Amino acid sequence: MKQAFRIITGFILILLCSSWGFYAHFRINRLAVFTLPKAMTGFYRANIQFITDHAISADKRRYVDSTEAPRHFFNADHYGKNPFAAVPQNWDDAAIKFTADTLIKYGTVPWTIQYNYYRLVKAFKEHDTTAILTASANLGHYVADAHVPLHLTLNYNGQLTNQTGIHALWESRIPELFGDHYNLYIGKARYIENPLAEAFKICRSSFKSTDSVLRFERILSKNYPPEKKYVTEKRGKREVTEYSEAYAKAYQNMLNSMVQRRMRSAILSVGSFWYSAWVDAGQPDLNKLIAQPLTADETAKVKQEETAFKNGKVKTPAK
Repeated sequence: MKQAFRIITGFILILLCSSWGFYAHFRINRLAVFTLPKAMTGFYRANIQFITDHAISADKRRYVDSTEAPRHFFNADHYGKNPFAAVPQNWDDAAIKFTADTLIKYGTVPWTIQYNYYRLVKAFKEHDTTAILTASANLGHYVADAHVPLHLTLNYNGQLTNQTGIHALWESRIPELFGDHYNLYIGKARYIENPLAEAFKICRSSFKSTDSVLRFERILSKNYPPEKKYVTEKRGKREVTEYSEAYAKAYQNMLNSMVQRRMRSAILSVGSFWYSAWVDAGQPDLNKLIAQPLTADETAKVKQEETAFKNGKVKTPAK
């Protein structure tokens, strides 16, 4: 019982500390910079470290803002077997049908994406550098969260099917173990005609994978005794129980590299939302907003990183 408690406590701590996992959020925001057109890349490259560092700011706000948590998910299955037909995309229409309190209780990520999109458009129009970077980082976070299947279900951590901890396994453990070997290049950002419809499209795609995410782990778990399924690792000064690398790899294989595909899709989507907001703002000259250009050495390192990305490799940024 004590061992089980430690396992569950460890997973809960990890889950509360992150969504997608810090590794993945950092990577998604950072690599999205390299999907942008030439007119935007100078500004975003000059501020790539801010975009990277603040990829998890939305998660940190959960500790100080009680209204933050629902912005990261949308429990689609609460609304029935065909939720995307049942829930109107327009917030006011959805609130009339289900009440605003219900929408908030079961998650608002598609509307949160829309809200942050128009905050970014406004920031571009006002040529407000700080607001552009903050809105870009936040928008990237929420778009990435919408790509996680477990953010689309009431059974978000397998707690309803005796699979507690699966959330961290899928979105944190797997990318942290194997992400450096992923091919994450997926092309250039594209224009999004309808940001809210696109947000719901992402959610719908993620929701379709929730059954596989949960079912495959149940199947795999039957073939793994606890001593092979879990390992104890030291994180700082404390020891935590984690899924073993062998278990995580076997699960990744069963999912046919789903985590990699969702990360690739998230990177393209984040870049596309940034690009579309810039277009909708009238395509302001971002080069005039560069407060501190990269040094020659910094520019070379970023270009090396971009080249590696386009060649299907993940290059760890030089400090």
